Formats: sequence, C-alpha cells, structure tokens
Amino acid sequence: MAEVTNELLFEVLKRLQQEMADIRLDIGEIKSELVSIRGTLVSVQHDIHNNYMVLGRQDVRLDRIDRRLDLRALAEPLAPYDPQT
Repeated sequence: MAEVTNELLFEVLKRLQQEMADIRLDIGEIKSELVSIRGTLVSVQHDIHNNYMVLGRQDVRLDRIDRRLDLRALAEPLAPYDPQT
C-alpha cells in the first residue's frame, strides 16, 4: 500500500479546491440562467395580462354595441325580409 505523504495530501486538496471552484462557477452560470428565465416569465405574464385587458375592453364594447342594436331594432318597424327591395 502506498505511503500517505504530505505531498500526496496536498495534491488531493488542490484537486478538491479546483473541483469546488468549477462547481461554484457552474452554480453561478445556473443562477444567471434562472434570472434570465424569471425575466422571460415575468414578460410573458405581463403579455397575458395585457391580452386579458384588451379582451375585457372588447367585451365591454361588444356589450355596448349589442345594447345599441337592440334599441334600434325595437325602434324600427319589423317587416318581413324581401330580397327584391
């Protein structure tokens, strides 16, 4: 069995330190990617919210148009459809 020396322990510790540094670098990259994904998600949520607002306004406009058309339909005399006129 190989004898454990200070030099061998030093080499193992240096390798561990390098691997830990690599892991820290990888974790930093993952964190920056997560921040980017969060930003994209917030942007998508804002877009969806804006779409719902537009749909809500259009719904209100359609309701108003329906009410106006119903009032006009009641005010006009009802006559059967005649394609010749």
